[in-house]
Amino acid sequence: MGDHSQIRVAPWFKIIYSLLVFIGSQVDGENIVQVNVTFITDAVAKGAVCLDGTPGAYYYYPGFDDGVNNWIFYLPGGAWCDTKEECIYRSKYQSSGSNKETPPKGFWPLMRPNKTLNPDFYNWNAVWIRYCDGASFMADVEAVDPETNLHLRGRRIFASVMEELISTKGMKNAVNAVLFGNSAGGLAVILNCDRFRSFLPDASRVKCISESGFFIRA
Repeated sequence: MGDHSQIRVAPWFKIIYSLLVFIGSQVDGENIVQVNVTFITDAVAKGAVCLDGTPGAYYYYPGFDDGVNNWIFYLPGGAWCDTKEECIYRSKYQSSGSNKETPPKGFWPLMRPNKTLNPDFYNWNAVWIRYCDGASFMADVEAVDPETNLHLRGRRIFASVMEELISTKGMKNAVNAVLFGNSAGGLAVILNCDRFRSFLPDASRVKCISESGFFIRA
């Protein structure tokens, strides 16, 4: 009797599962915008580079209609590197050359141009800055370790992205701006919030949101 019950349930389970997968794929396919990576202009000359010396980069989706002067930035997680060995390891997969050409799914909800699914930010300018410095966009060391070729320049990446968007994408006209991040990105929000505000002195409202970004070292 137990076997017969399993035989009857299995087809229904497969049908329901397939239906859910189909619905999910339709929602994602219709409302997710694919965005190519943008490398910071003259990144190497500016020192705005990742741990391995490759150019810092970001993903940008332009705002439209009444959201054209509103901006939301996302700083992703990815942990810190506390030792030379950890930084070498992270440089191999956090470098700009090793990431995919489209941002991860964690950024997609902020880029959905659908007012129903994303009512607050559907028409805002959206920016996702690649995390590749291993120190929450805070490192700014001029010297490069000749043995490991490690570059500690995340602070310059953050500044260069802001300056580039202000000069080329109209961010100088920002009215509202939000800096959001989670984990190491959440910590980056806490550490860079005041600096973020300083780039937008004329904006009406500038907010910072840190998700899971406070770490107690004990």
